[in-house]
Amino acid sequence: MKAIVCKQLGGPETLSLEDVNLAPPGPNEVRVRIASAGINFPDILQIAGKYQFKATPPFTPGAEVAGTVTAIGAKVSNVIVGDRVAAIVPIGGYAEEVNANADGLLKLPADFDLAIAGGFALAYGTTIHALKQRGSLKPGETLLVLGAAGGVGLAAVQIGKLMGARVIAAASSAEKLALCREQGADEVIDYSKESLKEAVKKLTKGQGADVIYDPVGGELAQDCFSAINWCGRYLVVGFAAGTIPEIAMNRLLLKGAAALGVFWGGFIVREPKVNAENFAELFAWIAEGKLKPYISKAYPLADAADAMRDMQARKVTGKIVLIP
Repeated sequence: MKAIVCKQLGGPETLSLEDVNLAPPGPNEVRVRIASAGINFPDILQIAGKYQFKATPPFTPGAEVAGTVTAIGAKVSNVIVGDRVAAIVPIGGYAEEVNANADGLLKLPADFDLAIAGGFALAYGTTIHALKQRGSLKPGETLLVLGAAGGVGLAAVQIGKLMGARVIAAASSAEKLALCREQGADEVIDYSKESLKEAVKKLTKGQGADVIYDPVGGELAQDCFSAINWCGRYLVVGFAAGTIPEIAMNRLLLKGAAALGVFWGGFIVREPKVNAENFAELFAWIAEGKLKPYISKAYPLADAADAMRDMQARKVTGKIVLIP
């Protein structure tokens, strides 16, 4: 089969399209013929050797896939050959096929487009968990979303609106903010041109946001602590800016606020039933036409390096996928 291979740690230039052999699935695994694979920021960190979960070259990057089950291990009973599934895998997603642990599979509705499904589970699973279980977002509250035009950011705009929040989308260009408006944002902030802290205070009449969804980190995080409401919840989703911020604990104290980590990978292992309930709600919204996952571009498998470079250069809106 064809797969993208990282032969040495570094940037996207280290990747090449190769013919590789895939072992048969283990007793608790299934083989998935990949229809689409999500491109995610941690993939870029992993090929550079900077991600928390290390992989030793040569390896195939990619953690998020969707496709069809073509073979099952001896102990697998929850799916059969022919089932349409999404899966999160440690490595191996940038390929035509991958072996995935059966316990972590997400069965997809029959009418879910597999061409976009590879960019769905991680962004939307992370976000609904963040806003429901961690942020306890309530109807009528104000939700501030940083990096709002990115994959998880745009999911937060969409899901926040469906949960009844007033959504303020913050991003770095007028084009990105126009997309956020299209996807339901009530207010927008261009933090490349104005102070995030002052803009949020103005839009909330000095109160601040009730829930702040932050996949960016870096210097903007400090503005967030100055723009959070009494008993507000700051959600630590990721660090796309490349810098892990230090929390100003005194600001949390003075606002009676909380900083809450969002680690979807740990959540799905520890609370699989609640995760399944989250996806049941997501699928219901999709079936009702209330939620439309946004994929901005699909790249051929051979163009994986270009897709990563576009993400590094912040040219990407929503999610992007590879199509083998």
